[in-house]
Amino acid sequence: MDTKEESSKRNQPVLSEKPSVSRRNFMQTSALLAAGLGAVGSLVGCAACPRQTARAGRGGASDVPRSFVSATDVLSGSSVEWNPYHSFFIWGRPIRVQPILMYTVAMPQEMRSWKSWGDVLTDEAAAAEAAQISEELRAMQTQAEFPIECLPVVCVKTAEQAAQALQGAFDVVLVYAASGSGTLLQQCVPPDKDALLFVRHQSGAMYYWYEALSVAYLQTDRQPNRETRLGHVHVDDVVVDAYGDLLWRLRALYGVKNFMGSRIVALGGVWGKYAPDAPQIAADRFNMEIIDMGYDAFAGRIEAALRDPGQMLRAEEQARRYLALSKTELQTDFPFVVNAFVLYALFREVMREHNAPAFTIKECMSTIIPMAKTTACLALTLLNDEGLIAFCESDFVVVPPGVLLRHIAGKPVFMHNSTFPHDGIVTCAHCSAPRRMNADRYEPMRILTHEESEYGAAPKVEIPIGQEVCFIDPEYTAGRWVGLKGQVTDNPFYSICRSQQEVRVEGDWQTLKSEVRDSHWLMVYGDYLDEIGYAARKLGIVWDRIS
Repeated sequence: MDTKEESSKRNQPVLSEKPSVSRRNFMQTSALLAAGLGAVGSLVGCAACPRQTARAGRGGASDVPRSFVSATDVLSGSSVEWNPYHSFFIWGRPIRVQPILMYTVAMPQEMRSWKSWGDVLTDEAAAAEAAQISEELRAMQTQAEFPIECLPVVCVKTAEQAAQALQGAFDVVLVYAASGSGTLLQQCVPPDKDALLFVRHQSGAMYYWYEALSVAYLQTDRQPNRETRLGHVHVDDVVVDAYGDLLWRLRALYGVKNFMGSRIVALGGVWGKYAPDAPQIAADRFNMEIIDMGYDAFAGRIEAALRDPGQMLRAEEQARRYLALSKTELQTDFPFVVNAFVLYALFREVMREHNAPAFTIKECMSTIIPMAKTTACLALTLLNDEGLIAFCESDFVVVPPGVLLRHIAGKPVFMHNSTFPHDGIVTCAHCSAPRRMNADRYEPMRILTHEESEYGAAPKVEIPIGQEVCFIDPEYTAGRWVGLKGQVTDNPFYSICRSQQEVRVEGDWQTLKSEVRDSHWLMVYGDYLDEIGYAARKLGIVWDRIS
């Protein structure tokens, strides 16, 4: 039984045990980089509960603002300030949550059935429950490796209070459905925003809606788009007891929020592998803003940089510093690495000019090489290792799920070629792999030439044997993604793209034979298949999970 299933059965709220960026790095990065602070309101305060006493936040008398890094903050610094020891950038707009405690006051009636199931049937019980919810949400926030802003808990027992609670600015309403009518529950769910329903079984006061929730209220995969009492709310939007289950859903919603409408610079044009409509679909379906930058506009920058003694000296110093990192081996010519740092600075410069934290490059195996006197591979690795998003080939079949996966996982994403599965094994290979795949340490790496050109600087990253990874395999632009996970079994050295891993697939690997498309996949450390599937449904994507 997996961790999520186990955690849902425990008596107390359990937080996710997924691999994540450490809390230390989250706070270090925030303190160093954030120019503006995202204040978190007090989590306690129940206007509809007359006997509740408001408590101070983290700082005692007043709340201590929690900071996070926005894309603007990340890009605002000078591109020459590269530092391999900098904490991984954790950036993005926080997911803003409005908790609502829904309840009713039961009035005793002689010789009649006068109360429903559950323990929250008085104002006093609601006040105590709101205080517990506030503490639980605060504990969850301390565990989250992405920014969550929880508004004060609002207690609701009337339609007017429900309407007032939904007037604020938030991304998702979190309804603690303790007691109350089906009509009141409907009034607590906004028609145009995401909603999560939390009910208690064993984690505290028993909730009536642990019993009363049903498919009469909730959408299901078996009958999608069926008319229900709660409209768009799905059975997967319900959490019982476990805060770990709540946290991964919020992680998915955070990913969707920061993915939709994202900006990306595409140097050299756009395309989609075997799907020429991919860039237009990315713009139409996901509202992606693609800044198409031609090589004519970029060639002069490269030429000027390569002639600038100051820029070249700075790039050489950075290259030497990079090669001094532990377990870094140079097996190509040093000037290729220097020029890769020149490219890195120029890529970052255009990203900053367009306030775009994502970057991709077309014709990276041809046009850019004679201009830069190196390959783009290592420069893309450097961007990913900082915490930005960088992919080669400008393939907009995989760019959208790649950006989403980066936001969900909070780690670099490795875009790579797929191979034909056999004996439960697939080989994953590309020449621009991130090196800081767990968002903390640098994996061992050799810097070689690019495989197909035997030129430039390309990383061969060694992923630890036994490392768990998960994948998205998009079916072109059909609106269907395949998900799987596995474990790295080897880092071979075939005559293929330099960073290469053998991965043993978990689950029915034979199914993958029907998914062979000579396409690109996306890999990330850890298991985020639940989050990706949840986000895919929110985006209208069909999600087929093999593992």
